[in-house]
Amino acid sequence: MTDNGEKQLYGAEHIKVLDGLEAVRNTPGMYIGNTGTEGLHQLVWEVVDNSVDEALAGYCRNISVVVHLDSSVTIEDDGRGIPTDMHPTEKVPAAEVVMTILHAGGKFDSDTYKVSGGLHGVGVSVVNALSELLKLEIRRGGQVFRQIYRRGKKVTDLEIVGTTKRNGTKITFKPDQEVFGAAELNYDTIASRLRELAFLNKGLSISFDDERSQKQNVVFEFEGGIVSFVEHLNRARKTMEGNTIFISSEKDGNWVECAIQYNDGYSETLLSYCNNINTFEGGTHVSGFRAALTRTINQYAN
Repeated sequence: MTDNGEKQLYGAEHIKVLDGLEAVRNTPGMYIGNTGTEGLHQLVWEVVDNSVDEALAGYCRNISVVVHLDSSVTIEDDGRGIPTDMHPTEKVPAAEVVMTILHAGGKFDSDTYKVSGGLHGVGVSVVNALSELLKLEIRRGGQVFRQIYRRGKKVTDLEIVGTTKRNGTKITFKPDQEVFGAAELNYDTIASRLRELAFLNKGLSISFDDERSQKQNVVFEFEGGIVSFVEHLNRARKTMEGNTIFISSEKDGNWVECAIQYNDGYSETLLSYCNNINTFEGGTHVSGFRAALTRTINQYAN
């Protein structure tokens, strides 16, 4: 009903179709949770997770994250680089497809990424849509490619700007103040997540610089992997003598790691992850671990 009591018609003309990344800008909360601090940091996670997936696939050893004075963020890796050849159906470079089309990416093909943290295919395209400026640089096949976007729309075509002997992807984006307002990136939040990812991926080196503060040139790299993670969590507690228990196994293409260290406390700290994602709500992998640990201790005691 309208203010004067008349019935308001609802017809086909009221059905709106949002093209490209307009849907993301129209309802960003559907894609990143909210437009506050958590959503702002989600933009960083989406790009970093792509680089970590390259590490999981065995092609990336180093990731760099820099927060600049203007609150823009640069994330660079030494992975394979986003493909730059022409997409067979979209008729534009594959990198442009990845940056501008939702549910487009290499993670729907199990041959390209057997393990990955992001499977919805909207990550970097959402970051592009919610950035007032995004610069993409790809090193691949001996060439350097570059493309610029504003709020999800390309400003330049993907062009060759140089030659290189390295491979990798570099993305610099500035979150759109029209979307996030006064929300700011937090050093401790980013550092904590990057440290966690370095613990979970043994041998991966992640450097973090925040030009806004004095905390710069921080490198997270842990050859001990999750063993180092457990020891880090217990650093303020008295622990049992002896080495941390570590179990690693692979079966039917599924790979599992587990690290256990007992301390003098009365409560447990149990962290579970699947493809680098914290499964804080648990799951069959957690219930199975608890049952197996209880059964093993009981059998030994008996």
